[in-house]
Amino acid sequence: MNPALAADRAGYDDVPPLAREAAVGSLGLLVLGLVAYGATLDFHVGNLHNALLALTFAGVGLYVLRARPAHRVGLLFVGLGVASALMFFGRQAGLHSPALPGGAWLAWVSIWLVPLVMAAAGVAVMVFPTGRHLSRRWRAASFAMVGLAILVAFASALWPIEDDWRRGGLTFPFDIGGADAARTVAAPLMLTCYVGFQVLWAAAVVVRLRRADGDEARQLRWFVFAVTVSVLVLVTGDLAWGTPLPGLLTLPLVPLAAGVAIVRYRLYDIDPVINKTLVGGAMVLLISVGYVGVVVGAGALVPVSDRVLALVATAAVAVAFEPVRRRAQALADRLVYGRRVTPYETLSRLSAQLSRNDEGLLVGLAATIGGGVGASEVVVWVGDAERMQAVAAWPARPPVGPRSLAELGSRRELVRPVRHDGVVQGALVLTTTPGVPLTPAEDRLLGDLVAQTGLVIDHRARLEQVARQASELQAAARRIVTAEDSARRRIERNLHDGVQQRLVSLGMALGAMVERAAATGCPDLVREAEHARRQLLDATAELRDTARGLHPAVLTLDGLDAALANLVDRSPVLVRLHVDLDRRPPPEVEATAYFLVSEALTNAARHAGASVVDVDVSLDGDRLTVEVSDDGAGGAELEPGGGLHGLADRLSALGARLQVVSPPGGGTTVRAELTCG
Repeated sequence: MNPALAADRAGYDDVPPLAREAAVGSLGLLVLGLVAYGATLDFHVGNLHNALLALTFAGVGLYVLRARPAHRVGLLFVGLGVASALMFFGRQAGLHSPALPGGAWLAWVSIWLVPLVMAAAGVAVMVFPTGRHLSRRWRAASFAMVGLAILVAFASALWPIEDDWRRGGLTFPFDIGGADAARTVAAPLMLTCYVGFQVLWAAAVVVRLRRADGDEARQLRWFVFAVTVSVLVLVTGDLAWGTPLPGLLTLPLVPLAAGVAIVRYRLYDIDPVINKTLVGGAMVLLISVGYVGVVVGAGALVPVSDRVLALVATAAVAVAFEPVRRRAQALADRLVYGRRVTPYETLSRLSAQLSRNDEGLLVGLAATIGGGVGASEVVVWVGDAERMQAVAAWPARPPVGPRSLAELGSRRELVRPVRHDGVVQGALVLTTTPGVPLTPAEDRLLGDLVAQTGLVIDHRARLEQVARQASELQAAARRIVTAEDSARRRIERNLHDGVQQRLVSLGMALGAMVERAAATGCPDLVREAEHARRQLLDATAELRDTARGLHPAVLTLDGLDAALANLVDRSPVLVRLHVDLDRRPPPEVEATAYFLVSEALTNAARHAGASVVDVDVSLDGDRLTVEVSDDGAGGAELEPGGGLHGLADRLSALGARLQVVSPPGGGTTVRAELTCG
């Protein structure tokens, strides 16, 4: 699991405690009070952006902190909201006429907060949405930005270098002298810092978007759009109109975009907060509408005392409360978590998945389980209790290393071991909604799905075992064929180099004896010696043919093309040969193709009475195709003990199949495809 995500999840509390609720409520009231009271003092368009920033930053930040109290983005947003509220109220008080008590000091605080707020906003933008910087270099850049902001804030606190003092009619609360010199030195630094801060924000967001993928990329799109628009409008306003006001008024788009990303793309796991907010709002609306409708509406029609109307309204709300709450909860679940399928639909989908029995079976099974019990993520692990491997996940997730059953699960994950015949064969890990336990019906459904998963895992294990055994048998058969060909080559070599050479030498010796007998004038001895010599030559020719039938030497030395050409030259039937090979196949494949052609030519000459035979051998990739067709009598069959049957067995050992098409009177075609892997 991603460490950042794990840290985020570790900071989640299912039900916010009362102290946190009180703190969040107090901060919200503080921001609302400062903005509301400041708005009553007067209206200044140049200070409007601070009110908007206070409301948007504080609203989004408090929304996050209610569910995630330690999240950095939430803390930064709340801090920015409170600081913006102070700036708004301080300037409103300083610009009020007549002057309010302490108005100058409040305005002074709001002025030197500007660079600090800008730096804090930059940090918030740079770490959104994870709460962490992209790298150490970006962290160092943010530290440098904060350091420069502190220097500018210090200068702003000592001298009136901000435009607000000159343009807003504010009175600086004290004078230590040197304001003109300070303004000459610090004002360019301030302007450079502000522009640099904005460029740094935009660059950080663009880099993060380029590196992001999946959900994070979708979360950043709204945010990038808001940051880009605000920076462009801010720079355009400074360059074209000489005022940053248009850009400042677009800055609230940044926290608003962050809020959209949080709600729409389920950032920070605050779905339960949204869910409970929708339900609570619906119930408040019910109580308000019910009470007002009965008291006001019925009171206008029926002359009844207010106490009676209040009792009637209370009774009506009490009767409608639970049905409305259930419907509101169902609607909130639908809006937040999506449509959850019924148990019947889940079992129907499971049956459809099991009927497929393909490679995506476990992934489809995980999706069916997730939809059935409302889990946001389901991972299927296979193995024993000591070592399991994640083999399927819904939605798809990066692969993880093996783990034991005891290492699976976390605070938000539900682990269900998968057993078959009492033996642990895997586990299901479901990511569920915090604070929302499974209902009894969902728990029973999950139990049934876990049992079905056990059957699927056991079935797949048996299939894998059968496939492995079949692969081992085929490999063994291939080794036997290879060993047989090697033995054939060795026998052929021994016959050619040993017995055949001795017979040739003996024939030459008999020839010399015939010549000497003829010279001595003994005709009977000449006839007997000549007869013995002919028999010896016939035996040598038969032995040569036998050796060639075992394994032709030309096949070993020159390859399949030359061996087939030699075979065609010795064929008593006309043969049209076509060979297309760009390389030599493996030895056992070459030998099998050669013997296939040899057997087919022999059958065409001896049994089919063919006049023409077509031989086509081609190599396409790693597949060698051999096809032999004749115009003979046809009717050939794979009879046990026959030559074609032996070839079929040999091809089967190499994972190939012999195809024979031989209708009576229509010729015979034998064909095979051999893998050269």
